Amino acid sequence: MPSCPTLAYDEFMRSFLLLAAVCSAPAQQAPFTLDQVLGAAFPTELTAAPSGGKVAWVSNARGARNILVAEPPAYQARKITAYTRDDGQEIGTLRWTPDASAIVYVRGGSANPELDPKGVSEDVWVVDLSGGAPRKIATGNAPAISPRGDRLAFVNGSQIFWAPLDGKSAAAQAFRARGVNRQPEWSPDGARLSFVSTRGDHSFIGVYDVAAGTLRYLDTSTDADSDPAWSPDSRSVAFLRQPSSGKRAVREARREGEPWSIRVASAETGEGRELWRARAGRGSVFRGVTARHQLNWTAGGRIVFPWEADGWTHLYSIAVAGSAATLLTPGEFEVEDVAVPANGRDVIYSSNQDDIDRRHVWKVAAAGGPAVALTRGEKIEVSPAPTSDENSIAMLQSDAQHPVHAVMRTGTAIRDMDAAAIPADFPLRQMVTPQQVIFPAADGLTLHGQLFLPPNRTGAAPAVVFFHGGSRRQMLLGWHSMYYYSNAYAMNQYLANAGYVVLSVNYRSGIGYGLDFREALNYGPSGGSEYADVQGAGMYLRGRPEVDGARIGAWGGSYGGYLTAMALARASDLYKAGVDFHGVHDWAVELGIPAGAPDYRVAFESSPMNFVSTWKSPVLLIAGDDDPDVLFNNTVMLRDALRSRGVDVDELIFPDEVHDFLMHRTWREAYRETAGFLGRKLK
Repeated sequence: MPSCPTLAYDEFMRSFLLLAAVCSAPAQQAPFTLDQVLGAAFPTELTAAPSGGKVAWVSNARGARNILVAEPPAYQARKITAYTRDDGQEIGTLRWTPDASAIVYVRGGSANPELDPKGVSEDVWVVDLSGGAPRKIATGNAPAISPRGDRLAFVNGSQIFWAPLDGKSAAAQAFRARGVNRQPEWSPDGARLSFVSTRGDHSFIGVYDVAAGTLRYLDTSTDADSDPAWSPDSRSVAFLRQPSSGKRAVREARREGEPWSIRVASAETGEGRELWRARAGRGSVFRGVTARHQLNWTAGGRIVFPWEADGWTHLYSIAVAGSAATLLTPGEFEVEDVAVPANGRDVIYSSNQDDIDRRHVWKVAAAGGPAVALTRGEKIEVSPAPTSDENSIAMLQSDAQHPVHAVMRTGTAIRDMDAAAIPADFPLRQMVTPQQVIFPAADGLTLHGQLFLPPNRTGAAPAVVFFHGGSRRQMLLGWHSMYYYSNAYAMNQYLANAGYVVLSVNYRSGIGYGLDFREALNYGPSGGSEYADVQGAGMYLRGRPEVDGARIGAWGGSYGGYLTAMALARASDLYKAGVDFHGVHDWAVELGIPAGAPDYRVAFESSPMNFVSTWKSPVLLIAGDDDPDVLFNNTVMLRDALRSRGVDVDELIFPDEVHDFLMHRTWREAYRETAGFLGRKLK
């Protein structure tokens, strides 16, 4: 805080207003740098080996992505790759070889944010745990290793290819098939290969018999089949069937529809049967969980699957021989990450059970019974990866101060597997513990949020509302397990330490609070009902004693950029400035709705572009122009419309960057400009 000088009495009156502003103003910068608070290595792709108790994950350390491995009994991370540059090339889809001696992975993509003149590619690689440089197998993605350990299948373009793991011969196309073919999966005996064949308004489950050289499609229909799961004996495939109308999807709340079903088909004949069908009403529209498989064929001949029958995303199981579905996870909470350990008897999952704004890890028997909490308290645990040792489960953990890091739970003890992930200069002691706050939207709907109060505050401070993207997301009472929102949490911490009151809002159409909250009536392009939450958040802050109600701003990305733009366009009297990262500004353009279509007008009228005539507040627009998720044209159109109206607009455009920025230095620069802009406009 700036110091306040002592004044003679006769100077007081003429200096009062100026001094009051100076003495109540927040510090102009946080007590740490953005590079420090963004400096922790971020883990993804946590996966357990089929044997030996080993685990692996991808660590992104300031843009340098590498594969780390930890092994019993010490479970201390070591690198098995040696990439050093912040080059924007992602690593993902880690797959262990059957003997756990090597890992196959995908590196790269089509985006080239580093502007490498040689260009980039997306390739499948293999690296041995014993040492040596990684070896490129072929161009492609979605690798699936045969249980026999001799070869792997992968996707290149719209076709399935395969290659020997030893690299002694080149990759070749496994078979030719119509459609966009994806999600290859070997049968447990390695004799057949299943895949999904997408054909526009419908899709099939295909099976290729390696020895016979034959191709067949299972139990075909006009509907959309997906997510094949092999039976343990390799003779059958279970899969999801979702009804298809053959029409363009209309983006609106879907609380019910034509029910989805689970089917089981013979891999040998293609003949199938309906195993189970969702009831009409709640849960009739499929909603998945975060898992490698939506259907898990477990021990005892049962299939575990997600269903929203009671308005919450839960796990159920059903006997393949036929029976009623058994609810495994009852209660008003949502299951998120799901994994089945090697024993096949249990299911390990994360949820917000008993802690609505956090996540913890639980275990339940696949046949049913009481769930057991494996973690609890004020930390957050996600992405459980049961090891081949039934006593050990790897997971990702965070709390309000510590960013997400990989840990191992053995018995009841939890140990950190990568102590170096959080560097020595990371500002742990400066991290604010956000408060859970519950407040009403303008129409009375109850909302949850996280409130960051600046330390050492005096007087009324400026405030900023953060709107997450998605919109199918939930911000938590601690560091987030998604890279985008881990960065956003870091930025909110930086702003709080710079003297702002920060409110992160879990607005309607997000997750964590049940089906009706997520499938909010008239949300997004069907009416923009989240604007009531935008209003409610601003009014809530204006009513808090810590906040200067004349200095409230907003920031957010993607869907959060959309809501930031709505705040500035429709409530410039409340929101005085904002930063809009790659937001949606015209739903009709973004969704490709043709003029004259029944939903065209309501989509446009639900968009910020419909309200530019009342937009007065200054805005900073930030975007990458190689965005595959939100059309860059949204930013171009809005910039032009605001320029013609004389609105104060700054812009920061990153050539060849994507939606979820790939370069660490892009995030750092974007946030530096965000902090500077908000400081100029709100302080």
